Amino acid sequence: MRSFSHSIPWRVSAAALLAMALAACSSLGASGPSTGAVRNADGATYADSEIAVIPLDDQAIRRIAAYGRSQSFAEVFGESAPVGATFGVGDVVDVGIWEAPPAVLFGASGGSANLATGSGGANATIPQQIVGEDGTISLPFVGKLAVAGLTAAEIEQEIVRRLKGKAHDPQAVVRLVQNETRNVTVIGEVAATRRVPLSARGERLLDALAAAGGPRQPVGKTTVQLSRGTTAVSMSLDMLIRDPAQNIRLRPDDVVTVTFQPYSFIALGAVSANAEVPFEGSGLTLAQALGRIGGLRDERADIRGVFIFRMEDPSALDPAFAATARRTAEGRIPVIYRLNLAEASSLFAAQDFAVRDDDVLYVSNAPGADLQKFLQTLSSAAFSTITLGDAIK
Repeated sequence: MRSFSHSIPWRVSAAALLAMALAACSSLGASGPSTGAVRNADGATYADSEIAVIPLDDQAIRRIAAYGRSQSFAEVFGESAPVGATFGVGDVVDVGIWEAPPAVLFGASGGSANLATGSGGANATIPQQIVGEDGTISLPFVGKLAVAGLTAAEIEQEIVRRLKGKAHDPQAVVRLVQNETRNVTVIGEVAATRRVPLSARGERLLDALAAAGGPRQPVGKTTVQLSRGTTAVSMSLDMLIRDPAQNIRLRPDDVVTVTFQPYSFIALGAVSANAEVPFEGSGLTLAQALGRIGGLRDERADIRGVFIFRMEDPSALDPAFAATARRTAEGRIPVIYRLNLAEASSLFAAQDFAVRDDDVLYVSNAPGADLQKFLQTLSSAAFSTITLGDAIK
C-alpha cells in the first residue's frame, strides 16, 4: 500500500511532464520562416507576380551594380546643351528701336533723343512689355509680335523686317529684364528654398545648390533628387560631388529636392537587434548593414539562411528570367537574395552588395535552435514536475 501511494506522485509527474512536453511542441514560437521555407518560396506568387530566390553570387551582384549605375543622373537624363535665351510667357522684355537719319517715322512721331548729336536720328520710347499668355507683345508701328520661344536676336530681326518701308534704316535692341520661364526649383534641406534662374551659361546641379545656400546637413548623409517631367532620380550628394559627370546641366522647370538620410532597411529574425535602421544617402553594403544591427545571434542564427527581400526592378535581373516573370502592378518582381555565410567568399559578396531603401534583411533560425528551445522548455517542465512531486510527498 505504501509503495503504491509513493508511485502516485510519479505517475502524476510523468503525465504532467508528457502533457507539458506536448504543449511545448505545439506552442514553440519562431521569428519567421525557416531557411527551407524561404528557399521553397522560389516560384510561388505574391501580388500576382512570381517570387524568385536568387543566390547572392558574383553574377547577381554584377547585374545589380550595373542597374545601379544606369540609374544615375548622367545615364537617365544625359548632358543637355545650355539653355538659350529664349523668351516665354510672363517674361518682362525691354525693346529699343532706333531710326537712322533722316528719321522718317519716329522723328515725325515725336521720337526722343538723337542717336548722335546733330545726326537727325531718333529712337522710340517703348514701355517694358510682359509676354502675354498667347506668347506675344505689342509694339508701335510693329503690332502684335509673337516672341515666345524666340531669342533676342530673332525678335530684333523680326522688328526690323516689319519696320522696313516705314522707318529709315531701323534698328532694334531687345533685352530680357525679368526671367519668369527658365527657372529651376530647389527645395528641402537647403539654406533657402528658392527658384534659380537659368542663363545661357548653362547652370548645373551644384550651381543650383550653391545658389540656394547649400545643404543644411552633412554631405555624406544628404541625398539629391532631380525631377524632370515624370522622371525622378535620386543620388547621394557625396557621389554628385565626387563624379563630375553627374553634375549635369539643368533644364527649365526641373525640381531639385534635397533630403537628409531618407533611406532605411528592416532587420528581422535571428539578429542582435530587430529594428528599422536608417542609413545615409551615400549607401550601405550588406556587410555594413549586418554590422549596424550587431551581427547574427550565435545561439540562434542559421548562417546559411541570410536573406534580403526586395521588390526588384526587372532590369537588375537575369534578362531570360525577367522576360517571362510575372510582375506586380508597379512593374516590379519580388526577389529574395540568399547569402550563405558558411562560405568564406560570401563575406566579399556582402561587401559588394548594396542595400536599398525598404529592403528587409531576414536571418532564419538554425534547425538546432528550435530543438534547443524545445529541450529548454522540456527541462523547465521536468523541473517543475519534480518540484511538484516533492511537494506532494
